[in-house]
Amino acid sequence: MNNKIRCIGLILAALALACTSSSATAAEIASPDSKTVVTLSCEGGVPRYAVSHKGVVLIEPSRLGFTADTGNYTDSLTHLCDSTGTFHAKFAQDRIKHSTVDFKANRLVSRYRNNSGGEFAIEWLVGDNDIAFRYLIPVQGERHSAVVESESTSFAFPSFTTTFITPQSDPMIGWKRTKPSYEENYTNDAPMTAPSEYGRGYTFPALFHVGDRGWVLVSETGVDGSYCASRLGEFDGQGYKIEYPMAAENNGNGSAAPGIALPGATPWRTITLGSSLKPIVETVIPWAPLPSLYEADTRTEGKGTWSWILWQDGSINFDDQKLFIDLAADMGYDYALIDCGWDVNIGREGIARLMDYARSKGTSIALWYSSSGWWNDITQSPVDIMSRPISRKKEMKWLRDLGVKTIKVDFFGGDKQETMRLYEDILSDAADYGISVIFHGCTLPRGWERLYPNYVGSEAVLASENLIFRQDFCDAEAFNATLHPFIRNAVGSMEYGGTLLNRRLAKNNEGGNIRRTSDAFQLATAILFQNPLQNFALTPEAYREAPAEAIEFMKEVPTTWDETVYIDGYPGRYVVIARRKDTKWYIAGVNALPEALDLELDLSMLDAGTKALLYSENKKEVFGRTGLTLKNPAKVKVSVKPAHGFVIETI
Repeated sequence: MNNKIRCIGLILAALALACTSSSATAAEIASPDSKTVVTLSCEGGVPRYAVSHKGVVLIEPSRLGFTADTGNYTDSLTHLCDSTGTFHAKFAQDRIKHSTVDFKANRLVSRYRNNSGGEFAIEWLVGDNDIAFRYLIPVQGERHSAVVESESTSFAFPSFTTTFITPQSDPMIGWKRTKPSYEENYTNDAPMTAPSEYGRGYTFPALFHVGDRGWVLVSETGVDGSYCASRLGEFDGQGYKIEYPMAAENNGNGSAAPGIALPGATPWRTITLGSSLKPIVETVIPWAPLPSLYEADTRTEGKGTWSWILWQDGSINFDDQKLFIDLAADMGYDYALIDCGWDVNIGREGIARLMDYARSKGTSIALWYSSSGWWNDITQSPVDIMSRPISRKKEMKWLRDLGVKTIKVDFFGGDKQETMRLYEDILSDAADYGISVIFHGCTLPRGWERLYPNYVGSEAVLASENLIFRQDFCDAEAFNATLHPFIRNAVGSMEYGGTLLNRRLAKNNEGGNIRRTSDAFQLATAILFQNPLQNFALTPEAYREAPAEAIEFMKEVPTTWDETVYIDGYPGRYVVIARRKDTKWYIAGVNALPEALDLELDLSMLDAGTKALLYSENKKEVFGRTGLTLKNPAKVKVSVKPAHGFVIETI
């Protein structure tokens, strides 16, 4: 029995000993600071919960329960009893927004029985601004396995709530039938009654603005190969119900309903809430309840160049890759990422020569792979390697012998349990060969930085490649940049592939789409978008033509952080975030409003008299770097033009 199942079994066994008699049908559990309260009820045999914060309701009574092939656990239930305790997780986690997780919560396990005698429990962790809950399912009579067919779990909000959510796409659409891949547009303060684009509900994470009461971010974590990923269904007049994958995902391969061993558990569903956006940006709930599933020798992080993002498929040749290896060496970056088609256009012998060349320049290379096997129509190669264990392990050995430490695996599409197993299998095999993995065209990472120590980021967002594909995406770049720190990047590392210093988004800085944002805006995104391994969209042209101060900044900017602090912002309008690496702080902000924004920033984590550098454009639109002395860090005034940004770097 693995440690995860053993732990669940011990929880249920301990609860069975504690639960010797029935208790009231309602219970409350409050956070350590008593400001967040979860209220549970089981009136009429239907389990529900509600959440309040600072005395106001943020989540109204919402359904709980699930249906499995072992029985119905949604109604006609008897609440047996509750067991209470505390939870404290403290550990180092060097690849997220904070290098140390220190999470305290009160814990409640509520036990229920259905009218057929089947039992289950709901485990709750309630922190000051974070809630996590999951279903614990013991052995059911002679049944030591189960298929969880559906859930009643829902999130009901007050009627005036507005949304910042992104739709789940239809299955098997998009490029080479690779969707869903978490690359849709967000709503912007939309009413809950607005239908989703495809009528398929919404992907995690989902941000809700509960008027002047506060904010709620809903997601899930702890999804590994033993379960499927889930999403939110369409608004049903009261709220949003948990939905499992669509049967047609991954070309119909694999079950849409997860099968689990008993005793077992669902993933954690998470709720982060507060009267401001600060808890949303700073949350650690995606990682706090989770174990690390294995140890890994490799700890890849850092920066890379990436020819494909601007030079596209035509750059995947030996000579162009040498140029980007040279650029990586000049920038002091860790590698150059060689994208799709390298096996055909360069060949394995050519890749070995490029690796030798990169090593001679003091850098390395990373390689792209398609995940594809039998569930999409991708022909970009290499294909049919990462999808099967024998070919995958053979390839991992070749990569290790070559000296490659990082791979990027693309085009998954789908959230079924079978697909989650593929992610896990790739990560596990890569760890055995000292290789770290980035995922692209993929699902949301759900606590994977904690579960898999060689995992170094996922796309799962409408990312920088769309700037090259569509001018309208360039026009909306500022708007989108103000969303991600509050939503997608709040719950997991986000491999965006940005920071473009070319004015025209094409090779040679000529033709192509026009970048609407300023250079300082682009530098700010290197801080705002968190991922431990960043593939920046810099080119040899940018290296020669961009302002020297911008290039110097991009050489030195960190990709891992010790602390993250929310400063100011509103999704879709503007955002200012501070991140610390060792003793140095970087404060970055961008403006998506149509007018200039005058802000007074509270940077009280800095000492009076702190010296800093300001990266911004002046009144004549000339980018530059100026020195500052922050006499009163609690009241730092900045003015940001539309589609502009700034960075303050302490020295």
